[in-house]
Amino acid sequence: QVQLVESGGGLVQAGGSLRLSCAASGRTFSSYRMGWFRQAPGKEREFVIGISWSGGTTYYADSVKGRFTISRDNAKNTVYLQMNSLKPEDTAVYYCAARAGYSGSSRDVSQYDYWGQGTQVTVSS
Repeated sequence: QVQLVESGGGLVQAGGSLRLSCAASGRTFSSYRMGWFRQAPGKEREFVIGISWSGGTTYYADSVKGRFTISRDNAKNTVYLQMNSLKPEDTAVYYCAARAGYSGSSRDVSQYDYWGQGTQVTVSS
């Protein structure tokens, strides 16, 4: 069982930056692949960015490539999302998620086993 708690959301102007954190409980954090998803009002939850168990592999949605980066500190049971050059279309609730499985795509919402409660990110124009 893993519990995830996001923090760091807020209001920022277009072009600005935010750093989200996701703190995980449990002793097996390093065995989970982690991802960040977001959901805007009236839209489906979508994949943003993900990272492998060791942090050696990362993968991005095209919409955030070059602007967002993900990292993890397994000693602190924490994954981070650094968001730069923010755009109004990045406005959404951002969710941290963990998956233990090996099959399927890490970009697929249904492949994740645990979710945080979400943190709001609002980018003003």
